[in-house]
Amino acid sequence: MPTSEPGAAQPSPDRATPDNLLHTRTGTEVSPEDMVLVTGRDLTPRNLEWARRKLAEEGPTAIEKLLP
Repeated sequence: MPTSEPGAAQPSPDRATPDNLLHTRTGTEVSPEDMVLVTGRDLTPRNLEWARRKLAEEGPTAIEKLLP
C-alpha cells in the first residue's frame, strides 16, 4: 500500500537535471575558506594553509574534486 498522499507531486522519471546545474562553479573565485568549509573542517590556520596549497597546486577546480 503506498504511503504517499493522493495528488502529491511526484518527480517525473524522464526528467534529468541539466548538466549546467550539476557543477559547483559559479564563475566566482574559490577562496581557501570555501575549500575548508566544503570539507566540513573548522577554519583553523592549519586547514587554511592546506587549502591555500591545494588551490595553488590544482587551481579553482580543486573544489570540484571535493564535492559529490
